[in-house]
Amino acid sequence: MHPGTTETRDGSTTPGGGRLSGRDRSVLLGAGPLSIEDVVAIARHSARVDLDEAALGGVAASRRIVEALASDPEPHYGISTGFGALATTFIDPDRRAQLQASLVRSHAAGSGEPVEAEVVRSLMTLRLSTLMTGRTGVRVNTVRAYAAMLNAGITPVVREYGSLGCSGDLAPLAHAALALMGEGEVVDAAGAFRPAGEALADAGLTPVRLAEKEGLALINGTDGMLGMLALAVHDLRMLLQTADVAAAMSVEGLLGTDAVFAADLQALRPQAGQADSAANLRLMLDGSPIVASHRGPECTRVQDAYSLRCAPQVHGAARDTVAHAELVAGRELASAVDNPVLTVDGRVESNGNFHGAPVAYVLDFLAIVVADVASMSERRTDRFLDRSRSNGLPPFLAHEVGVDSGLMIAQYTAAGIVSELKRLAHPASVDSIPSSAMQEDHVSMGWAAARKLRRAIDGLGRVLAIEVMTAARGLELRAPLRPGTGTGAVVRRVRADVAGAGPDRFLSPEIEAVVVLVQAGAVVDAATEAVGPLR
Repeated sequence: MHPGTTETRDGSTTPGGGRLSGRDRSVLLGAGPLSIEDVVAIARHSARVDLDEAALGGVAASRRIVEALASDPEPHYGISTGFGALATTFIDPDRRAQLQASLVRSHAAGSGEPVEAEVVRSLMTLRLSTLMTGRTGVRVNTVRAYAAMLNAGITPVVREYGSLGCSGDLAPLAHAALALMGEGEVVDAAGAFRPAGEALADAGLTPVRLAEKEGLALINGTDGMLGMLALAVHDLRMLLQTADVAAAMSVEGLLGTDAVFAADLQALRPQAGQADSAANLRLMLDGSPIVASHRGPECTRVQDAYSLRCAPQVHGAARDTVAHAELVAGRELASAVDNPVLTVDGRVESNGNFHGAPVAYVLDFLAIVVADVASMSERRTDRFLDRSRSNGLPPFLAHEVGVDSGLMIAQYTAAGIVSELKRLAHPASVDSIPSSAMQEDHVSMGWAAARKLRRAIDGLGRVLAIEVMTAARGLELRAPLRPGTGTGAVVRRVRADVAGAGPDRFLSPEIEAVVVLVQAGAVVDAATEAVGPLR
């Protein structure tokens, strides 16, 4: 098995990621890059990490270089000196272990609520991947111990605030390194908050006493923001397919036309994402009796509203932005980010590769995309509820007009989320606050960009769920006309968990049930099982 590939327990290889559980799979980490699917498998689905022995040989070779420099009377940054503004201060050999431990302890300065376990596991996975490149100078035993902590399901408690994205995600990575030392707090495999030393002991693991360079190597990197970018790209691929499915249901339920999605019309503007989105809409609406019912000359409507007609243009632009983010993520996944770093020819060099700007920018781009796709979805939901624009549907899709409110307030919920998504779309990466006595005088704020994107993606899933729920009711109210194969399959999947039209009832649990379907990928799965793969 090649490094960066995923393997099942019986030895057969399988594509990484997806919505399948990773508990019975393993990912081999070597000197090469991981894929986004590998990161998701380990971070979200607890796939086991295996270490490539050949790459460990490279780790050992780079460690020998560090040990040779440690005995040199000349100072070498991060090996025999202090850090940051104290980079010119020489440290005696008998104080260097204390130096590394002090670095980690002082940098583990996060504040706020603990971040999600999958975020911590993603940053640990990516730091481990960099350690395996042989460019950081850590010991093999330290690498093995880090992997063992990850495989034992021991998740360091990383706080919400603390990273400026300047020397990477210093504070979050320091919290992980602190746990490796047997200090600080962790969440164990059973989900209990415990002292790190106690959890390591119960798992049969020994705390690591850091040697020269290792403290720096464990905390200098963009791993937190990159891990969240990898998770975001994975989730947005599915959510943008869901947006196409929801749009198709709305076009159909609002008696819109599919003629504008024709391949030859889309080809007049050869944007790749637009073509894929339009193809999905055509597939979902193909053979729809509802669409066919108003295709004749008796239909007097000339054009649909933009939220229907322009769905491929907006969803497609979103797809292209995700593709750009994936390109940047792929480059970062292939990077060895540390400072100082060991070059291939054995030099130890300071550098600026830890700056999070490339990752921060695309995280902000994606927050803009999420807000706009959700905004268009909410407009389609609203059209279903307005009797002057719904083409014959009852006001608010209510069971008994005047007595029942139907889905009126579901649209309020979607509108409130969209409003917040617009605020979250304000870019974090345009901000910078100097730190470290002006040594770090420009920072990326990539961690903050990633944190707000995670909240935005959650909001997008909820807005799409409300559209799916609304469109499902609208389609049923078109009876005796029946929806198409794909859209009908989605309606049936929704109805397996949520009842159809009827007198008003407690609506929040129904919204949450559809949110679960959307976020788990069940809406896309129902569509693809009926009509085949979506682009």
